[in-house]
Amino acid sequence: MIPTERLAQIRERLEFVEASMAAGSGDIAALGREYAELKPVVERIAEWERVRQDIEDARAMLDDPDMAALAEEELPLLEARLPALEHAVQLSLLPKDAADARPAVLEIRPGTGGDEAALFAGDLARMYQRYAEARGWRWEVIEEQGSDLGGLKELVVRVAGEGVFARLKFESGVHRVQRVPETESGGRIHTSAATVAVLPEAEEVDIRIDPQDIRIDTMRASGAGGQHVNTTDSAVRITHVPTGLVVTSSEKSQHRNRDIAMQVLRARLYDLERSKADQDRASDRKAQVGSGDRSERIRTYNFPQGRLTDHRIGLTLYRLDQVLAGDLDEIIDALTAEHQSAQLADLGQ
Repeated sequence: MIPTERLAQIRERLEFVEASMAAGSGDIAALGREYAELKPVVERIAEWERVRQDIEDARAMLDDPDMAALAEEELPLLEARLPALEHAVQLSLLPKDAADARPAVLEIRPGTGGDEAALFAGDLARMYQRYAEARGWRWEVIEEQGSDLGGLKELVVRVAGEGVFARLKFESGVHRVQRVPETESGGRIHTSAATVAVLPEAEEVDIRIDPQDIRIDTMRASGAGGQHVNTTDSAVRITHVPTGLVVTSSEKSQHRNRDIAMQVLRARLYDLERSKADQDRASDRKAQVGSGDRSERIRTYNFPQGRLTDHRIGLTLYRLDQVLAGDLDEIIDALTAEHQSAQLADLGQ
């Protein structure tokens, strides 16, 4: 059941935002963003109410001999439209994740599996980079350590653009791969894993870090050799003493490294707070599809069968090549729909 008082509140808020923008009062940029969010919601509500009214009118026309034939023709069409419109309105009323519109810090690290895990971490990094490029997002490498065979020991990236965290937040967790390594002469299938963490970028107002709680060390940045070797002590490592979190950044500018490292540290601390809140709210594991639990195996990439399986929602796709090429929308859309369904179920309880 859709609460009519909530619909009235949304309309009133839109009217207030429109009036504030017309008067030039308040934070115009913030008002503009709110207007862009509210306007389509109000239009969706208006369409749903219009169809409901049309259904009532058509039913009343059934008693009119002159109009009954027309009503009998229109009524099934109107009734068929109503459930989808009602569902759209319900989704519009779901609590919004305040971090959805933010940039994200994406972290990828190999898990069990040695060299093969590092190679798989590299595959995941390329998959997400291609997805980011397809959506017009910015991909800014903060920290990268390669492995001897061309894989990754660690990658930390800032991804910025429209709706970044909303699209990537369900990617956190353990990703497992099953394939025959190139170095395996016997052709046996090996299983290895990599861990992905997606953290919403935090602003200083979200997380205030006491200078007494951090230790900052500078060190010589390591390079790939030749002209890329940084000969100054520019790399920065920041340790957050209360939590033990350690962040490093190795760009050429020490000042820039300190800013980047603090930015990542804020994101990790913010993520800790959000994760604790999610765990406190979640009533069961299914409700934690979007909790970002990094210890949970969320997905398997099976190369011999060209199969991808997301274990949280039981989704299996036989187009692994396209997914690794950055075609992630079907998976992300399915995870988003599952999360929204769980939210709707919680509201109905």
